[in-house]
Amino acid sequence: MHSQIEEIYRKESRRIFATLIRLLGDFDLAEECLQEAFTAAMNQWPKEGVPRNPRAWLVSAARFKGIDRLRKQNRAHLARDELLAKIEQEQQSQPDDEEHIQDDRLRLIFTCCHPALAPNVQIALTLREVCGLTTEMIAAAFLLQPTTLAQRLVRAKAKIRSAGIPYEVPDAQHLPERLDAVLAVIYLVFNEGYNVSSGDQITRSDLTGEAIRLARLLLDLLPEPEVMGLLALMLLHDSRRAARVSATSELVLLEDQDRKRWDQAQIAEGKALVENALRTRRFGSYTLQAAIAAVHAEATRAADTDWPQIVALYDLLRRAEPSPVVELNRAVAVAMRDGPAAGLALIDSIMANGQLDNYHLAHAARADLCRRLGRAEDARAAYERALSLAQQGPEQRFLQNRLREISAD
Repeated sequence: MHSQIEEIYRKESRRIFATLIRLLGDFDLAEECLQEAFTAAMNQWPKEGVPRNPRAWLVSAARFKGIDRLRKQNRAHLARDELLAKIEQEQQSQPDDEEHIQDDRLRLIFTCCHPALAPNVQIALTLREVCGLTTEMIAAAFLLQPTTLAQRLVRAKAKIRSAGIPYEVPDAQHLPERLDAVLAVIYLVFNEGYNVSSGDQITRSDLTGEAIRLARLLLDLLPEPEVMGLLALMLLHDSRRAARVSATSELVLLEDQDRKRWDQAQIAEGKALVENALRTRRFGSYTLQAAIAAVHAEATRAADTDWPQIVALYDLLRRAEPSPVVELNRAVAVAMRDGPAAGLALIDSIMANGQLDNYHLAHAARADLCRRLGRAEDARAAYERALSLAQQGPEQRFLQNRLREISAD
């Protein structure tokens, strides 16, 4: 029973948390009541059985705990009285229905991405509160001390509270100006699920599924080309999820994947979305990345991949959104089109300024090209550097296997 409750916590806790913020109006109170509700479940469910709708039970239990807390506090506080009245009014209107719960995380993302907050704080707050990533994991991604990040998050939540930032999706007039930040955050959620940053999992389907669901909700609100492009990109990547992991839970590279295991329904939907976005001629980087993923999806074998088209799309992408990572991915595509020497020359040029020195995938890509060119010592050094930076267990084992293969050769 305890393991079942832990699984419900893993899958549902952030969705419940988002609903509690709507009901209770406070991040910290919502978090405390969430934990109390799961503690109550640990005590009651082993005796009474798991409810038919565990999420609704937990939301209801946490909401009542929040109301009890507010009632025990100083009732002379007008704002607190008004909040209590609002909660009780929502209780009468059945706030636990599926429609409300489905929209709550989108509301929470727009709250965390309010323009009153600095862009880097928007992303960090969303990863913490919407995705449930630990402060330590987010701090590592931002190259910050956990205590520094924790202070920023506390200040951000205080600003939301003091400034009265609304917990809502903005109206049609203000929606476009908030779109870029929300798209970026949804894609970060997806990436953390598609390629878990640390630990022994390769993927987290709860995060990838949630990001796709949020993008669908956003597309209903705002059918813009880049929303189509982002949804397409996530669907096309997610279509390969089952083939990315071996029977022994090891990482399988794209070129070695069993393409019969790719989800053809997701591929068809993703390609249709890409085509629709491209037809508008108002697309951006997400649509271009989706177009690259679509080219990969069209190849029934790795050898059939249209690398010239992929390089051409990367040429467009680096003009739309120049970055060292885009340049690195383009260099890998050039290596597949023109040979490893051409790709290695580009990677060495990109890495010369040190921008990707702490990016393990850059060293892994360089190592692979050196390996293909027979430069064993250079490959070994690059693999060792990549291994020292990798945080995910399956990636570490993959790099260790490559090093053993070089030693054997």
